[in-house]
Amino acid sequence: MPRNHSRLIDFIRILVSCGLGLGMAFAAVGQTAGSDAYLLESTQRWLESAVSGGRPSGAVALRMEVIVGALDSRLRLAPCAHIEPYMPAGTRLWGRTRLGLRCTEGVSKWNIFLPVTVKAHGPALIIKGNISSGAPLSLDDVMEAEVDWAEDPGAVVTDATSWIGQIASRPLTTGQALRQGMFRPPQVFQAGAQIRVLAQGTGFQITSDGQALSAGIVGQPVRVKMDNGRIMTGVVLDPRTVKIDI
Repeated sequence: MPRNHSRLIDFIRILVSCGLGLGMAFAAVGQTAGSDAYLLESTQRWLESAVSGGRPSGAVALRMEVIVGALDSRLRLAPCAHIEPYMPAGTRLWGRTRLGLRCTEGVSKWNIFLPVTVKAHGPALIIKGNISSGAPLSLDDVMEAEVDWAEDPGAVVTDATSWIGQIASRPLTTGQALRQGMFRPPQVFQAGAQIRVLAQGTGFQITSDGQALSAGIVGQPVRVKMDNGRIMTGVVLDPRTVKIDI
């Protein structure tokens, strides 16, 4: 996930969980004809305030949209003088989620959950043609368009250096936003390949030959059989080199 995107989510979550600066106290609500509508409207305003006020400086320019779902029609809520919104544990104001509402001052205290959808519209790279699994990615495979960043849990990828030359980890289709998890580094050698082993420790560095016991992917661990028969694990540096720290 891009750093600014992560900061935005964390900031909003802290803001909501602490109730900072929002002074939220819904007026008295009971089971009257317009109470459900009032409760939903008040919740909508509170959420919009939380989302718009929680954007830190320098964050990706996203156009936030908050959609509050409907209350369960079977609910019968007792009158309440103070309703406190809160984020249930393990949830966040991003994508499809829920908001807790609890009565803290009333004849009968109650606690309900509202379905909420938070959308974050902004520029992103989308796939402009079907790509098969294992195919390399290039600039020709994408185009810029506005998408909902919060539609999928995978973080939107904007840094070209992180994905160009990588390969698709699954089939990708036209219109999908490019997200983390959709690509991976390419394989640079196969199991059984002869490779150069760079062994290094404090104050020394030794090179020798070895045989890869598994496929090599740059930046990933691989098992290597040394000339003396010893089996060690190192990290793939390039198509011919594996580094082992001793």
